[in-house]
Amino acid sequence: MAYLRAFGAYLPSRVVDNHELAAAAGTDAEWILRATGIVERRFAAADESVASLGIHAAKDCLENAGLTARDVGLLLVASSSAEHRFPGPASAIGAGLGITGVPAIDLPIASAGSLFGMALAAHLAPAYGNVLVIGSEVMSRVVARHPVHRDTAILFGDGAGACLIGSQTGFAEIRDSLLASDGDFAEALRLDLDAPLYMDGRTIIMQAARKIPRAISELLERNRVAPAAVEAFLMHQANLNLITRVAQALAVPEDRFFRNIQRYGNTSSASMLIAAAEWRRQHSSPPAGPLVFAAFGAGLHWGALLATP
Repeated sequence: MAYLRAFGAYLPSRVVDNHELAAAAGTDAEWILRATGIVERRFAAADESVASLGIHAAKDCLENAGLTARDVGLLLVASSSAEHRFPGPASAIGAGLGITGVPAIDLPIASAGSLFGMALAAHLAPAYGNVLVIGSEVMSRVVARHPVHRDTAILFGDGAGACLIGSQTGFAEIRDSLLASDGDFAEALRLDLDAPLYMDGRTIIMQAARKIPRAISELLERNRVAPAAVEAFLMHQANLNLITRVAQALAVPEDRFFRNIQRYGNTSSASMLIAAAEWRRQHSSPPAGPLVFAAFGAGLHWGALLATP
């Protein structure tokens, strides 16, 4: 058995609104809002890194859990924007938390990495105790690579989220998860070495709009949970239009889907955990119904996770 114990988040202080970004991307602020639902996003400072953002989010999560870093038995870190080809940020985050020696594993899975991390943590918690899952991204530096592409530059922001999963107690039990991958579409969304981010937006939105509802539906069906019974859907914040399409496909009111993309943009692997942390701050009591987490990203990788009170 595994339980959700706490969430945490960290957002850089610099706010970049659509007017500022439009000038750099060669478009206009109103078009950005219509196309994405994003009003503003956060950009990391020059002295901030994927690891430093992740450390802040981890500390926030541990404080919310009433624990310290020494209570962590395993660290899983998802990021697609790490500054080095290797090592990844996981070991640096562990060192920054003062838990050198605790195993720290990198999951270089864009957008869906934190969901995969949560699913793995649920299986590993019985062996390692408290597993800290972190998603941390500095995507602003990725999309700033020349040439700047309008369709990607407008989407992304920076931030970090964290989730603590334990084997003994928590505010919700992780019941089940469904993970999937499809390398046939790997070229549609990729970041090559020393090259700008490439995204075939039409293919990605079409695949995501099909695969996410199917994954959620299959997961709920095999656990005999109706979509209407879910208290909150906590998704990767990729695009406001995609979230709307998923809600419509599941015939669930849109207000069941927590949304903060308008304030932070797409923070890749960090976005689902940032959303979960904000949702949890607004709902401090134990949830009255099931929670569904879902994400889709490069690879292609996607999936869903179910937690119940």
